[in-house]
Amino acid sequence: MKYYSTNNKSKFFSFEEAVMKGLAEDGGLFMPESIPNFGKDFFDNLENKSFAEIAFEVSKHFIEDEIPQSKLEEIVSEAINFPAPIVEIDKNLFVLELFHGPTLAFKDFGARFMAKTMGYFAQKKNSHLNILVATSGDTGSAVANGFYNTPGINVYILYPKGKVSKIQEQQLTTLDKNITALEIDGTFDDCQRLVKTAFVDAELTSKLNLSSANSINIARLLPQSFYYMEAYKQIPDKSLPVVFSVPSGNLGNITAGLFAKKMGLPVHKFIGATNRNDVFTEFIQSGNFNQRESVLTLSNAMDVGNPSNLVRIIDLYAHSILAIRNDIYSSTFNDDQTREAIKYVYEECDYVIDPHGAVGYLALEKFLKENSSQEFSSVVLETAHPAKFKDVVEEELSIEVEIPERLAVCLTKEKRAVELSSDYNSLKEFLLSL
Repeated sequence: MKYYSTNNKSKFFSFEEAVMKGLAEDGGLFMPESIPNFGKDFFDNLENKSFAEIAFEVSKHFIEDEIPQSKLEEIVSEAINFPAPIVEIDKNLFVLELFHGPTLAFKDFGARFMAKTMGYFAQKKNSHLNILVATSGDTGSAVANGFYNTPGINVYILYPKGKVSKIQEQQLTTLDKNITALEIDGTFDDCQRLVKTAFVDAELTSKLNLSSANSINIARLLPQSFYYMEAYKQIPDKSLPVVFSVPSGNLGNITAGLFAKKMGLPVHKFIGATNRNDVFTEFIQSGNFNQRESVLTLSNAMDVGNPSNLVRIIDLYAHSILAIRNDIYSSTFNDDQTREAIKYVYEECDYVIDPHGAVGYLALEKFLKENSSQEFSSVVLETAHPAKFKDVVEEELSIEVEIPERLAVCLTKEKRAVELSSDYNSLKEFLLSL
């Protein structure tokens, strides 16, 4: 399998090159030259496969012989070693819990797979790698955990000052060794811009071996397709059209779902749920992409004003907005509506949902009302454990949200972060001083 840049389809790269570069030199994102279709039999027999077996079957088609199959099986079994269960909260309405990994967020799936993959390539070449990653909340802690103490790899996490939850910040800033947190005086979009600028800076890349761990890295994105298949496997009534509602910010999560659909997963519709940062919803509804400054919301991991993975979606559908609309519905909701949804899901469904999942629930409900003549098997992606947003959830529900031990332990540690401005030269000077 070869990979190309979304800015140049005539030049091809190996999986290793795509992963280790992270972002193409022309600023484009890497895409596979083709997406294999696994056929109806594969999906009809998912119930006979474990989660890790599904992940291995999918990943080997995108990696082929670049990693020996025995090593790839080892990578998958070590990375995907926690469940992704669906929980029924109403008739034919399920929540896909993606928070059972070490950092209690869906980013654990991609981050752990990518870390072990990049670690393998770095070790094979005996090379040293510097990873830059921008985070709006959960990505940073998942990447830090995945790469922690990996030989030959240093990780620099850029996060927006004052715009992540206290618990998220503690997860980001309390690791040592090869993990460094960079507290940027700006927004997530500033962090993302800094990372992208660094990758196309000839002076910097000539002196430092750089790569990315955001969902712009294809090794972060591909593993996220695994859990859509794992969720489908668990749906009891597959005779109904299947709908996934995906909290959407940088669009890596929904892009992975679209990859799974292209592989043959029988999904009727994806719902791109957005908060006040509704650039994607506007694009789906109008066909126009108008990037803008992001605004702070309760569902902060979705606070993105210039979603990187939109170029992948456009590429995947050959620049046809009609084809995109055929597979994706999108709607947007504010913080007040998010709070109301958290309360409603708890009171009516006896389920504690986090702000991101609440936005996903709202978008699904709107879709179902608009399509009330048809019945669906519906799945809302719960992308983070509600304990990561303890203050908001407890305020709305007047209950105590128990903090899992693996999250509680970081709350007692000392914050370690380097403060930088949102000016690119500030980051460049820091990196060149290493």
